[in-house]
Amino acid sequence: MNIVMDAFGGDNAPLEVIKGAVDAHRDFGVDITLVGDEKKIKDCAAKNSLDISALKIRHADTVIEICEEPTEVIKGKKDCSMAVGMQLLAEGEGDAFVSAGSTGALVVGATFIVKRIKGIKRPALATILPTAGKPTMLLDSGANADCRPEMLVQFGIMGSAYMNKILGVDKPRVALANIGAEESKGRELELETYKQLKTAPVNFVGNIEARQLPLGDCDVCVADGFCGNLMLKLYEGMGKFFSGELKSIFKSSAKSKLAAVMVMKDINNFKKKVDYSEYGGAPLLGTAKPVIKAHGSSDAKAFYNAVRQAKQFTETGVIDTITDALAQMKKVQE
Repeated sequence: MNIVMDAFGGDNAPLEVIKGAVDAHRDFGVDITLVGDEKKIKDCAAKNSLDISALKIRHADTVIEICEEPTEVIKGKKDCSMAVGMQLLAEGEGDAFVSAGSTGALVVGATFIVKRIKGIKRPALATILPTAGKPTMLLDSGANADCRPEMLVQFGIMGSAYMNKILGVDKPRVALANIGAEESKGRELELETYKQLKTAPVNFVGNIEARQLPLGDCDVCVADGFCGNLMLKLYEGMGKFFSGELKSIFKSSAKSKLAAVMVMKDINNFKKKVDYSEYGGAPLLGTAKPVIKAHGSSDAKAFYNAVRQAKQFTETGVIDTITDALAQMKKVQE
């Protein structure tokens, strides 16, 4: 298996990408191809005493910046590290692609270079969220601001397949993000989506309010990309808020510092539970081959886990499961 990595995507590239790739190659036994300026990659590795002799490098002249138009990845910047990496994936020279670069450019590139699964309207970013119980998948978390009901139904199908195959959830509970639990709540989008999800090949459990997400009341939460991204960013912000408050409490006095020492193991377990780097990134579901969007601020640990996730994505046949579910749904509609 060969995992293609955008060596210049993200705030900490290329150093953290290289470090994560070296560790992932060693522990997961996969080939890794770093895409980007070959000289800069080699110079960075040498400067930091990293042995990259086991990794492959594919040269790419440029990098697509966050501030640039996403469509540049298929127009003026076809030679950027992200575009070249996805082209390798599309041409069969890689089994999965990982990048921490521009989300918009990644979605455009994956749609037009890697292509979509037949029948899928739009790929969706699927983010794993920590909860009081097992993790929950939120999708779409930012790829598609405007959606139609059939797109949200497909998000539910794709999220259900991923949670079952990757995280081992039996009959994942699929819920629709809404402003109330009642079937009559929501905009026209939610009302029609609710009707279609009831007959879709998923374990649909109805509407869910945002406050129920942290409690783990569903395994897959479906939303349009606008609402999904708002929910995700609030989730991330509250995580930082609680982390900061907890740190302040345990540093406030000698007594609290002593208490912190006594519960440090539990604190570390909690930090691990809410650490995004443990998952590595968000899969872009709906593409013909596995694509993983790592967080822009990813460190070596996050890239390491992104490779692990890409490997699992490839091995478990999630894309085949999604394809079968779409075929099943088509038969029901006919």
